[in-house]
Amino acid sequence: MMNLHGKVAFISGGARGIGAAAALRLAQQGAKIAVNYIQQVDAAQELVDRIRNAGGEAELARADVRDPEQVEKAVSHIQTTLGSIDILVSNAHMSFVMKPLMEMQWGEFTQKLNDEMKAAFTLTQAVLPGMIAQKYGRIIYISSNAADVALPYMAAHGSAKATLNAFAKYVALENAPYGVTANVVSPGLVQTDASSYTPEAIKQQIAAMTPLQRVAVPDDVSGAITFLASEESRFLTGTCTHVNGGINMG
Repeated sequence: MMNLHGKVAFISGGARGIGAAAALRLAQQGAKIAVNYIQQVDAAQELVDRIRNAGGEAELARADVRDPEQVEKAVSHIQTTLGSIDILVSNAHMSFVMKPLMEMQWGEFTQKLNDEMKAAFTLTQAVLPGMIAQKYGRIIYISSNAADVALPYMAAHGSAKATLNAFAKYVALENAPYGVTANVVSPGLVQTDASSYTPEAIKQQIAAMTPLQRVAVPDDVSGAITFLASEESRFLTGTCTHVNGGINMG
């Protein structure tokens, strides 16, 4: 058991998928949970209620995580209601254009890069002052194996996630003296709303190519997130954990 009693975790995109699974897992270990969302208010409220009904503490934290003013208000609310943020899970999904590079406009390509990095940059800057002041923090960025393996029509997504992977190393380097770690969790295909566009035949093909013989579900990823959020990961920073069933062992 990874005891997170009393720690406060802010989870962007926390209402569903990987974010919701991480929220529940962290809550089970005793963390107080800030469920960030922007549109999925019913799902977010249901998750908060579920955590509270199980005896945990949770609050809603509505904000477009690309907007510094909205993030500042959400972080201030959480600091007032739950306490100083100890754990950030930067998970919010940013939509992207899927098409061959030769058919893509520059604006379509950069939209994903800008959204992905502005969210990570804004959230990181919002939580770091508190983490530095208390000389403790855990930052976990959710990436994708598309950053390491080129996949059809995924150039914008993969390039953005590769940038995120590099960004995490700089966060790790600059903030290590303050007791703050920064690590990446990089899943393969996970069965979530965000991947619902993937045809069933493709999912079956990916499962057949995966040594563990299936496509991941959110709970497969939340365990790695919880470990990186815990004291057990205290000497890990700047790392990337690939949670993909062995399909990419590089």
